[in-house]
Amino acid sequence: MEYSRRYERVLVGILFFTWGTIFLDRMAELYLAPYFAPVFHLNDQQIGLLASAVSIAWAIGALLLGAASDRFGRRKILIPATLIFSTLSWVSGLARSFDELLLMRALIGLAEGPCWVAISALNEESSHPSRRGRNVGIVTSGAALVGLFAAPILTTQIASRFGWRWGLFVTGIPGLLMALLIWKYIKEPEKSAAGEAMHTRGTPISQYFSVLRYRNIWLCSIGAGGFISWLFLQNTFAPLLITRDMHQDPRTAGFLLGAAGLGSFFLGLSLPSLSDRVGRKPMLLLLAIVSAFLPLALLARPLYGHLWLLAAILFVTQGGQAIAALVIVLIPAESVPPEFTGTAIGVANLVGELIGATVAPTLGGTLAESHGLGTTMLMATGGIVLLFFVVLFMKETAGPRARAAEPTVTATI
Repeated sequence: MEYSRRYERVLVGILFFTWGTIFLDRMAELYLAPYFAPVFHLNDQQIGLLASAVSIAWAIGALLLGAASDRFGRRKILIPATLIFSTLSWVSGLARSFDELLLMRALIGLAEGPCWVAISALNEESSHPSRRGRNVGIVTSGAALVGLFAAPILTTQIASRFGWRWGLFVTGIPGLLMALLIWKYIKEPEKSAAGEAMHTRGTPISQYFSVLRYRNIWLCSIGAGGFISWLFLQNTFAPLLITRDMHQDPRTAGFLLGAAGLGSFFLGLSLPSLSDRVGRKPMLLLLAIVSAFLPLALLARPLYGHLWLLAAILFVTQGGQAIAALVIVLIPAESVPPEFTGTAIGVANLVGELIGATVAPTLGGTLAESHGLGTTMLMATGGIVLLFFVVLFMKETAGPRARAAEPTVTATI
């Protein structure tokens, strides 16, 4: 296929803000927990359950509709799903009980999961191989800039002035604009011959499971579980840890987590691009080592007497979006035939969400009830250590051995 630098820039820009908007919506409830938890009389286990409900629905939507996008096209999945989760985000601000909030967030997860797969596949398929890591890194870093940097500051500031419901109302607006931009400017990628055959005559369900023949898919799935455990344990319980155990104002929690999110943006913007040259594995190993220190820093009570120092440490150790670009998008996509790109990303995302954003927060909330919130940060460190050891056994899919002239890169067992 032909690659246009101008179109790639438009694509990357729109997908950057779309993915950022999705993460803004997903993370908003975690940052607003110190405000609505007393209203609904929620305990730590229920806070973890809110995060888990979104994640279960996200995982199901990502796999089923992600695979559907391989056959029917990315736009047909992405545009309706973006409209749905944006509307539901606004509606969730009207919740009158924990059960209503839980239901709304689960429905949001069902709509957001396929957005992640469609965005990742669109970006990977529309980028020249020599710019694939860069483009995927830029788009995934949108979650850091909007969802991890702007979101904690924006939502806590709005909630402190107007109430937590307005924090959720605001998150529903940007997605409507992004759906319009996707409809107007984003093209459906050209299909390979095999992909076109899938579209015209259909594909047996069994063929989608062929992605499990590739070792990297299994390893990426396990690694994604460890990474997402690290990501969601800290983002679910860090606001509560900072405000309750460390006796800080919710706006201080927003400032600290915002600093971490800004760091994740810069790392996500640069390091996946560098992995195009040095390889995916070395970059993932480095990121895992650095990121292991973030939950431990949050437990260091003396650092709360030096907030700017703590913010700087969080800034340089938040490798989340760079890790996501590599272990959930690039390596799975480069390890299978191109007609199964969405399925491969969906499988890694499914396992990662079920382990990291469903089991881990629920278990973390239960343990926090009896052993304290510090336990959740230790669990987060364990998740990133798991990722490190899994990466050691992965097959390299890029770096010096990749052939930039090829439109796709595949890996075999």
